[in-house]
Formats: sequence, C-alpha cells, structure tokens
Amino acid sequence: MNHSTYADRRARAAAQLGKDGIAVIPTAPERPRNRDSDFIYRHDSYFYYLTGFTEPNACLVLTGDGKSTLFCAPKDLEREIWDGFRLGPEAAPAALGVNAAFSIEELDARMPKLLENRDAVWYPFAIHEGLEARVGGWLNQVRARVRYGALCPEQQRDLCAILDEMRLVKDAHEQDVMRRAAQISARGHVRAMKMSARMLREGKDVREFHLDAELLHEFRLGGSQYSAYGAIVAAGANACVLHYRADAAPVRDGELVLIDAGCELDGYASDITRTFPANGKFTGPQRTLYDLVLASQQAAIDATKPGARFTDPHEATVKVLSQGMLDVGLLDRNKVGGVDDVIEKRAYFQFYMHRTGHWLGMDVHDCGSYVEPSQVGEVSERKDPLSGELIKNRPSRVLKPGMVLTIEPGIYVRPGDGVPEQFHNIGIRIEDDAIVTPQGCELISRGVPVKADEIEALMRA
Repeated sequence: MNHSTYADRRARAAAQLGKDGIAVIPTAPERPRNRDSDFIYRHDSYFYYLTGFTEPNACLVLTGDGKSTLFCAPKDLEREIWDGFRLGPEAAPAALGVNAAFSIEELDARMPKLLENRDAVWYPFAIHEGLEARVGGWLNQVRARVRYGALCPEQQRDLCAILDEMRLVKDAHEQDVMRRAAQISARGHVRAMKMSARMLREGKDVREFHLDAELLHEFRLGGSQYSAYGAIVAAGANACVLHYRADAAPVRDGELVLIDAGCELDGYASDITRTFPANGKFTGPQRTLYDLVLASQQAAIDATKPGARFTDPHEATVKVLSQGMLDVGLLDRNKVGGVDDVIEKRAYFQFYMHRTGHWLGMDVHDCGSYVEPSQVGEVSERKDPLSGELIKNRPSRVLKPGMVLTIEPGIYVRPGDGVPEQFHNIGIRIEDDAIVTPQGCELISRGVPVKADEIEALMRA
C-alpha cells in the first residue's frame, strides 16, 4: 500500500480534531520476554493505521490543519548492525509522506512547543502505559509559559473515538489483505486436519502441539508475519475450555479436535475455528451436535447483511441452538419449557456461553463500538435471568458494507446431572470471517471445509 492511503487517513483524522486540536499517537514499546530477550515486536495498530510504519520507538503527532510530524529512532549504524535497518528521520518524509520528522530523542523537548496555543490534545486513552502522565508533564511546561502569552489546551480527549469509527469500515485494500490472510489460515487448518488423520492411521502418538506446528508452518509458508493470537488446539474434553491453549495433551482416536487459529498478514488478522474428528470420522453423537452448530451458523450467516443489527446473527444462532438442545435432549422440556422459555431464561447458557461474533481487523478482537452511535441515548434496562444483574440495553450497531466480523457459534457439553452421557466432553465451535457486502456477506475463510461430509472426505485423502 503506498503512502497516499495513510496520508488520506491522517487527513480524515486531522479534520475531526478541530482547527486548533493536536493528536499524539505512539507505537507499541518493545517488551522484554526474559533477561536480555524481547518478545517478537508488533507495532501499535492505531499508529500503523495512520503511518504504515512498523519500527518500534516512534510517535506520530497530527494537528488540526492536517500537518503530520513523525518522531522515530535516529540512524545509528552501530546499533543497526545488531538490530537491523532504521529508516531514520531524514528519510521518513519521503518514505512515509509525513510533513516533518525528528529523532524520538527530541520528543519531550519539542512537544510543549507543539502543544502551545492548542485547545485540545487527543491521544488513545488507557492503551499506552505512562502516556497520560507524559502528556501532563508537557502541559505543565506549557502552563509555565502562560505569562508570556502561551495558551494551554483545556481539553484532553480520547483519540480512539475517532480512529475506531474509521477502522470499523474496511476499504478495498484492507479487505483484500484480510482475504489473503484468511486463505493462508484456511490452508493451515487443512494441513492440521490431514496430519491428525494421517498420524493416527500410522499408529503414531499425536499431540496437540503436533497440529499447532502444522498451523505455524503453513502461516509462515504463506508469508504471514505472525499468528494473530495464541492458537487454541484442544483435543477431547479440552475443547470445552473456551480459551484453552495448544499443549501436550494426546489427540485420541474417536475424539474431536477443536482448532481456533489464524494468522496475521501485513497488520491484519484472520480468525478461523474448525472442529473435526481426530481420525477423520464423526461418531453419531458428534455428528448430531456438529450439524446443529453448523445449522446455527448458517442462520447467523443469513442474518448478516446491511441494515441488520450486530446482535441479529447472535439471536438467530441462539434460536437454532435452543431448539436443537431441546430436540437432542441436552435440555429437558419438562424443566425449561419450550424454545421461547429457553431463550428468555437463557437456559442455553449451560452449553453456549459466548457471543456469536466480534469485529475483526488489525486486532483479532478489533476496535469499534457495538452500539449504534445515533442511538446511544436510547437506554432500556433488564435483569439478567441468570445473574440477576441489571443490564443497560442500547440499540446494537447497524451493519454496513465493509464491516468485518466473525460468526462463531458453538456447543460445549461438560458432564453434569441430566446431561446425556453420549454428549459428555464434546466441545464444538465453527467460526468464519465475514465481510458485510451490499447484498449480504462474503465468507472469506471457507478455504477450509465446514460441512461434516466434506471434512471427512478431506481427511480420508
């Protein structure tokens, strides 16, 4: 992507700061892993969205008149031998399209002057540890000059309010990157499925980490820079732990494996979940619950379209799952009533306890309000039937073309009183990434099969 795209984003953001506004957007710091080793570096998403710059130790300053100033690491040939190439402030304006650039070492000295005679300073709230105090220090230096006619900003405002709205709708380039990320991730899932069946057929000891390795191999092979999050590779009963991490548990013949994994490509995440039989063949009870979850996902997909509310896919999923739980005996009609009662009392929560989706973009749980901005003031209250907590309801977000969200229903059956034994320890989730289109939605992650018959056919191959 050329720097004109980032320049356009900066201009759009600057136009919302007010004529005398100023914004400060740092990138993420490097973080120590242990002793003298750092975690693999990953830039801050807001900073990258406005600059396309991936180096650490940098900060962007925007002003309401559209001017942009980058503070970045200075050239240092000795450090570059150890840590790699630095762009440096001299080359930054031409390379990134910013108006000016200085060494990051000059940030504290230059910021008070940049803040003078501004009416508001914007920055991302509660993201960068210590930033609020640092801004306060700069403002104190401005206040020390008021006797010389300097005006100090009277407002501090959250820049996330502006950038979240901008990031919520993805442009054509962003959508293309996300399609490619999903394609790479789908190939990783296919690879893990095949490996599971093949190793079991060969009588080998299969562990969750074996399948995790297949995912990572395919992600990097496809050009992805990182995993978008720590992969969930959960065999057997582990699939009933929602945020389980790939570990050393055995993958057993006759059990299901749930893999929730996605790569990050050029700053954008993918997020795919598939559940499959370790040996390539569903048992009867596994197939029964799998087909139920898949039917609930299809209902959610059908509900994902422009003009619908963000909550509509979840409500469609809950209706199908609730009816299915009654039909297969997970819920007892004599105790919970009909499907409307199950939904009203949230009786389904025992087996389905999360939402059906979230925004997806630069972050796997991407930014963006789930409340429709024009209806924030329309508040109603209800008491949660399970917790008794009083919840404030506001109208859910209206879906628009270019929004990207996941669609991920599931069922998780832990042993318990009255729970049919044939379903014990079965955990199933099916997750796809969807771009809202003018006609409905585009599933960009179906490079990995989702129908039970297709999964079995793939794993026989």
